[in-house]
Amino acid sequence: MVGTAAEQEYYYGTGKRKTSIAKVRLYLDDGGPTIVNGKPVDEYFGWRPWQDIIQEPLRVIEMANRFRVMVRVIGGGVHSQAQAIRHGVARALVAYDPGLKGELRRHGFITRDARIKESKKYGLKRARRAPQYTKR
Repeated sequence: MVGTAAEQEYYYGTGKRKTSIAKVRLYLDDGGPTIVNGKPVDEYFGWRPWQDIIQEPLRVIEMANRFRVMVRVIGGGVHSQAQAIRHGVARALVAYDPGLKGELRRHGFITRDARIKESKKYGLKRARRAPQYTKR
């Protein structure tokens, strides 16, 4: 989808992973900083591998210096948020150019990872953990 924010065109994608939801906007710029929840990416994600996860779709299609990425992410843990952002960036890239979908799919960035925490069952301590059995 194409929209305007302060008269600037952007491409939108929503990414999800576990309970994290990322709303991603890609602005056509000359590689501006990636902003996550109002902070630079290196400040929000202090560990370098989390930062690399976010940039993977842009590196695969060799457009890392072509977009400025603005993200609003909620829920989940830090790793889950990074993967949700990666999913959102990939979807926004497909909105920018549908021809990129095949390449991004080959690397597994388009498919939503549907694995979530299994819910707790009554009579058990967790989803499958039964109370300890004592014979005597």
